[in-house]
Amino acid sequence: MATDTMKQKILQVVQGLPDTATFEDAIERLCFLAKVEEGIRQSDAGETVPHAEAVRQLLT
Repeated sequence: MATDTMKQKILQVVQGLPDTATFEDAIERLCFLAKVEEGIRQSDAGETVPHAEAVRQLLT
């Protein structure tokens, strides 16, 4: 199974929107997709923070 291209992922998101969706709805979904993709890239690259460190950063 071939990996979807980014264009294919974008088209899937847009096609999955309801007929009543606005431009803002589409942009919001696409921004979410971009953030998820970046998070996956960071994780794959080992650019993660241990849980305890994340908690410490949130509480300080």
